[in-house]
Amino acid sequence: MSEHQHDHQHDHQHDHQHDHEHATGVRGWLTTTFRPHSHDAADSVDAALETSARGIRAVKISLVVLGLTALIQAVLVVITGSVALLADTIHNLSDALTAVPLWIAFALGRRPATRRYTYGFGRAEDLAGVFIVLMIVLSALVAGWESVRRLLDPQPLTHAWVVIAAGLIGFAGNELVASYRIRVGRQIGSAALVADGVHARTDGFTSLAVVVGAIGVSAGFPLADPIVGLLITVAILFVLKGAVRDIYRRLMDAVDPALVAATEHSLQHTPGVIDVETVRLRWVGHRVRAEAGITVDPTLTVVQSHAVSIEAHHRLLHDVPKLVEATVHVSPAGAEGERQHATLAHHGLNTG
Repeated sequence: MSEHQHDHQHDHQHDHQHDHEHATGVRGWLTTTFRPHSHDAADSVDAALETSARGIRAVKISLVVLGLTALIQAVLVVITGSVALLADTIHNLSDALTAVPLWIAFALGRRPATRRYTYGFGRAEDLAGVFIVLMIVLSALVAGWESVRRLLDPQPLTHAWVVIAAGLIGFAGNELVASYRIRVGRQIGSAALVADGVHARTDGFTSLAVVVGAIGVSAGFPLADPIVGLLITVAILFVLKGAVRDIYRRLMDAVDPALVAATEHSLQHTPGVIDVETVRLRWVGHRVRAEAGITVDPTLTVVQSHAVSIEAHHRLLHDVPKLVEATVHVSPAGAEGERQHATLAHHGLNTG
């Protein structure tokens, strides 16, 4: 680690600790949970810890909201005896608990790297994302199965207005959680948290199906409930497509081309850089890591070339959103650099 980076990290950590020294006890917990502070990711080298904390906070809040939603619905189930509402209540409660693996993933992601896991534990988020996608699939299957079952064996509905109220509560709770998770997930770059938000949104659709179905039954259309349920199942499958795509891209190390362009632009405008040879980016959890190759004047000394690479590294930390680390390889420009790279050609390596 360079002296500049060490000083920058020390100063930021000192300020970060100072901001939190009063956040103790119950009041402190409430403050940090419901009134989070934020830092500019480009200005803080410990932004990864900060964003992990925000992810955990989002999971905790959504867990409480969905738990309360399921509790209120459970009370209304006792009043109405509605099987459909009971299924929706159990569904919402089980989905609230799916936040637990994501909570664990964020907590693991804060652990330092080891000699076995040299890149740290950020990939735990992507594993949690796979689990969440599977839960969305399960949501679609359950919604579809219940709809077909009720289509073949219609059930009488009592206390329709209570069922409608409970369904609206379920929809509101899930949509509130979905919007919050998706917003925070996008802000911190967590595909898993976004997928979990999408999951909550699909569950909101299921609750909405209970409402529309109850209204249809009250209006004299007993098959309205299962038909709407089938339509909601189709809607969940469309939502599932986007979640699967996002998690797949993370597992395959795909990045937004605009992020690559920002990296190249930053390197090209670093004093001393003649050309950019390679740029490779990957997400590890909700943070980005970069590997880049640049060329410099071959007459520079080792110290001067190293200074250029350090400046390039420093600029990348400021210019590339959510970047936490970069490795910058320096090569001499011109024929000498090409001759040296030729040594590796027979290994099939793309060195420039």
